[in-house]
Amino acid sequence: MTDTQSFGGRGERSGPFRAGDRVQLTGPKGRMHTIAIEPGKVFHSHKGTLPHDDLIGLPDGSVVTNQVGVEYLALRPLLSDFVMSMPRGAAIVYPKDAAQILAHADIFPGATVVEAGVGSGALSLWLLRAIGPQGRLMSFERREEFADVARGNVETFHGALPENWSITLGDLAEALPETAAEASADRVVLDMLAPWEVLGAVTDALKPGGVLLCYVATVTQLSRVAEAIRATGAYTEPAANETMVRGWHVQGLAVRPDHRMIAHTGFLLTARRLAPGTVLPELKRRPSKTEFSDEDVEAWTPGALGERAVSAKILRKRVRAANTAASLARESDSDPEPAADEAPGEPR
Repeated sequence: MTDTQSFGGRGERSGPFRAGDRVQLTGPKGRMHTIAIEPGKVFHSHKGTLPHDDLIGLPDGSVVTNQVGVEYLALRPLLSDFVMSMPRGAAIVYPKDAAQILAHADIFPGATVVEAGVGSGALSLWLLRAIGPQGRLMSFERREEFADVARGNVETFHGALPENWSITLGDLAEALPETAAEASADRVVLDMLAPWEVLGAVTDALKPGGVLLCYVATVTQLSRVAEAIRATGAYTEPAANETMVRGWHVQGLAVRPDHRMIAHTGFLLTARRLAPGTVLPELKRRPSKTEFSDEDVEAWTPGALGERAVSAKILRKRVRAANTAASLARESDSDPEPAADEAPGEPR
């Protein structure tokens, strides 16, 4: 097996840098630049130039000096680095939430996972890594432009489109019954505006004991999807949480929280599919409002939620960027691998 593993592709590569690899260059002030190595090309910044050829053959984690003496730390970007810098059609799921999704949905190697919507492909990348080559990821997306960006990003990271991943265009409520057999999905992850609208199809597709996870942005969405899940009678009591990450400054005795933190990005709500015919014991709860007026429903529309629309011009630009990166990854993966006894380039 070469240093490009049989599953994972370019984003999982180790060993010396080679043409086609993505490299993250960190300058003296901590500013990061991510480039794809192309022989003969040059990285330009306001602090000078650095030929890509100077990186080829260096081991991961090397320091390289540009033409005017500025030093850069060169590392292959982690998946979290990649998703934060890749072209975006829709807002991405942040790494802090992706990690919690993998944990709370209990994504495991070999699992069959349904995902909707695919957005820019950030969560798809995390799910593909978690399920491994024996798993299957079925992604659904309403907008073709978003699906194109996601394909480009996933192909860029892996060097090719994974064989165990599919994207279906269309509404999940209509497309899922045509794509997945009843009780065939181990996990369902919904990152969409109105997950309560697809519960019927999702319930049919989930295996008994399977996990449903909904990722929603607002309290009103959280309330409605929780009540909708309870109303089906097909799930355990839903549990909700959010994740906030606060970094710390640690330098000598100067130890304090950072002035900035990644606070609320979304709520995670999970529930497990009951066996058909199972009735949960009734829980004692205080009376609460479970009916929704027209005004309540209006509060869950994209406009009221503050959903930012991406202009068609910007979206076309991001599709081109994702496809260009994917094309470079394909071309570099088609290059022949070096012979086993061929020595890697000497550090420069």
